[in-house]
Amino acid sequence: CHFTIMPSFITHCLSVFQRTKPAWNYVRCARTQSLHGPSPVTTFGPKACMLKNPKAVMHIQDPASQRLTWNKPPKSVLIIKKIRDTSLLQPFKELCIFLTQQKNMIVYMERKVIEDPAIANESFVSIKKNICTFREDYDDISNCVDFIICLGGDGTLLYASSLFQESVPPVMAFHLGSLGFLTPFNFDTFQSQVTQVIEGNAAIILRSRLEVKVVKEYRENGSVEEMSLVTNGNKTMQYQVLNEVVVDRGPSSYLSNVDLFLDGHLITTVQGDGVIVSTPTGSTAYAVAAGATMIHPNVPAIMITPICPHSLSFRPIVVPAGVELKIMLSRDARNTAWVSLDGRKRQEIAYGDSITITTSCFPVPSICFRDPVNDWFESLAQCLHWNVRKKQDHLSSEEEEF
Repeated sequence: CHFTIMPSFITHCLSVFQRTKPAWNYVRCARTQSLHGPSPVTTFGPKACMLKNPKAVMHIQDPASQRLTWNKPPKSVLIIKKIRDTSLLQPFKELCIFLTQQKNMIVYMERKVIEDPAIANESFVSIKKNICTFREDYDDISNCVDFIICLGGDGTLLYASSLFQESVPPVMAFHLGSLGFLTPFNFDTFQSQVTQVIEGNAAIILRSRLEVKVVKEYRENGSVEEMSLVTNGNKTMQYQVLNEVVVDRGPSSYLSNVDLFLDGHLITTVQGDGVIVSTPTGSTAYAVAAGATMIHPNVPAIMITPICPHSLSFRPIVVPAGVELKIMLSRDARNTAWVSLDGRKRQEIAYGDSITITTSCFPVPSICFRDPVNDWFESLAQCLHWNVRKKQDHLSSEEEEF
């Protein structure tokens, strides 16, 4: 029956659906000093994990051999749908009917999706009865969702990532948006594709995330925001970021002026419109528009890209995934800075505040259409038209003589 998830959601799920405890506990990974970054967890949500390859050398698997497997058959799925998009109504309805009636899955979705006026008609009444809803920032669904299906563009995958601050269930993204660089699946054959995922027959790519801590210095007129911890008078907010952290000058007409530290050492002062710190996944987003190179998601790295720097020699750089970056407002700054995380949670950074960025232990396991390598190059060609040009004509026999 339809119900709304409240703060006691997990207990309610246990009693209603008689769920069993996951076969493992989440383990927080302590950051090591290795330049290769922390080893990502290989358990995703309550039941999914990565299939171990006995032929792996030094426990490092070939990206093309990363496969999804289930400890137990999946029983629940979270659907992320773009809000107020009428073109998604029919695919959304077909997917819900398929999952609930043919696969007997428990379907979760955000309350604002089911309350969308676009689906408040009689044809969706029967579907709503089999849907469990939750509210972002209020209800914890981390132990209740076995895998995720996204309907829309790349933004739906970013939003799915933001809902899980630790282990993320496997994500299957259907291309129903505008660009679709991160959404490799077409909806035409969704039934067979979803069935393969449920059966554990799928390749995955682990998209690294950034663990970001925003520390606000205590101010008398400051307010304690959500997701914050107050220590020694300072307020710390922690986030998991899939694409990028952007620090910019905000509404000010002055140049942004921020100091950039790497493992505690000042490496440079960024003067310009701002700076982008991105994951390999984010290298094909805002960073590439700012002149950065494109990095395959399997490469363990962090990219630092200036935005319109006031220096011709300031080029984008790539640093090892294991370093710790810190960004602070410079003493010579004429104005404050602003930070946004995957385009959300935008907030002002004043003098004394800091942004600490490291590679997270909790990647996003993205389900591949074919495999991590082919999917990436296919996206480069289809979405960004990488290296598309008119072909050069061959030389005729007469021209070759000259």
